Amino acid sequence: MVLKTGRKAAALMAAVVLTALGTSCGDTQKIGDADFENEPASAGNSTSAEEGTAEADATAEATTEASKDKHVHVDAVGDNLIHYSVYKNAEAYATDGEAYDFKPLYANVKDIISSADVSIINQETVISQSNEVCGANGGVLIFNSPPEVADAVIDTGFDVVTMANNHLLDMGASGLEESINFWNQKAQENDLTVLGAYLNEEDANNIRVREVNGVKIAFLAYAEHLNGFSIPEDSPLRVIMNSEEDVIERQIKEARELADVVIVSAHWGVEDTNVVSDDRIELANKMVNWGADVILGCHTHTAETMEWITRDDGTKGFVYYSMGNFVCAQTDNFNLVGEIADFDITVDGETNEVTLEDVGVIPTIVHYDDGDFSNMRIYTYSQYSPELAASHGIPYAVPRGNYPDFSWDIINDIINAAIPAEFQKLDK
Repeated sequence: MVLKTGRKAAALMAAVVLTALGTSCGDTQKIGDADFENEPASAGNSTSAEEGTAEADATAEATTEASKDKHVHVDAVGDNLIHYSVYKNAEAYATDGEAYDFKPLYANVKDIISSADVSIINQETVISQSNEVCGANGGVLIFNSPPEVADAVIDTGFDVVTMANNHLLDMGASGLEESINFWNQKAQENDLTVLGAYLNEEDANNIRVREVNGVKIAFLAYAEHLNGFSIPEDSPLRVIMNSEEDVIERQIKEARELADVVIVSAHWGVEDTNVVSDDRIELANKMVNWGADVILGCHTHTAETMEWITRDDGTKGFVYYSMGNFVCAQTDNFNLVGEIADFDITVDGETNEVTLEDVGVIPTIVHYDDGDFSNMRIYTYSQYSPELAASHGIPYAVPRGNYPDFSWDIINDIINAAIPAEFQKLDK
């Protein structure tokens, strides 16, 4: 049995290795070579036949253990977008003197997130406790979330928190620094990996590597813009932008040397569309050829397509162009359907070959009961129903969206337009 590391306690899902090389979610795709040292223990010099036999048995056992495949099951979600009505729901859910309780929002998907070996979330909003809580109040697109958000993220089972996004400077440079320190403290207390916004250049170049089930995974995160704000010239704070391709190339190649698998979070694209722009396709291809194995796209607030990208040497990487919203209080139907990226990493115990397997998407739906956004929670597609869709509060929400119609057929249309059928995991 392969022993699991970290906070996760669920049993390891066995990965199914297929031989077909198409683009289906069950395909096995070679993504690169690991650097594992699988050296058997030396038998040494025997002083007796019994000792020699015992040492030979121990050597055989060690060799067998070393040759076992290593597996990591990964889940990732898009924007944890804490609008005003999201934190008002958390306020309503709170009991026992708490100010906010965000855990009920995520309760339906907790089993999926917590059972993965690694779960990744994009924290779209800063947490600056010296500033007033806000979430696009009155349509002003400025966000600052209560610290209880972090408690719910951790309780749900997330291990990796990416911060690179366009809202990092909503509370200014001091608010960003406070948020970085807040999450760094949470990381120390809860074995989290936090990245995407850094206290200084040295911190930004400290590539985060997390070892899970004997597999080393490097995480990187980049942002397209900061909503017109900029870090003051005299501030040491650092956010690496998508335009800094020389830095991205260097970091991906360094991560390739440090780890067996490289996962990049890319905050990019045009909001409220599922059309993948040419510049993102171009950058995704560059990242994969530099050594990225998986790209997790965020920012558009819509579910978008995904694909394999083949390198010059024939190995492949995979890009999710946008996973959409994980949670939000938006009022256009396409903003309420998101993606849980779901895939397995396998390292062959004999050859050290690294592959991605069973790659796909678990669709999610953000539901609220009425025009006041009451009883908000997230469902997976398999948990949802035509009856729930018919009872959604989006048609009555204020301000009214441009696309307020909602039904089971509309959900399926959104999913089918964004997620190729071979990647749809509708039963999880």
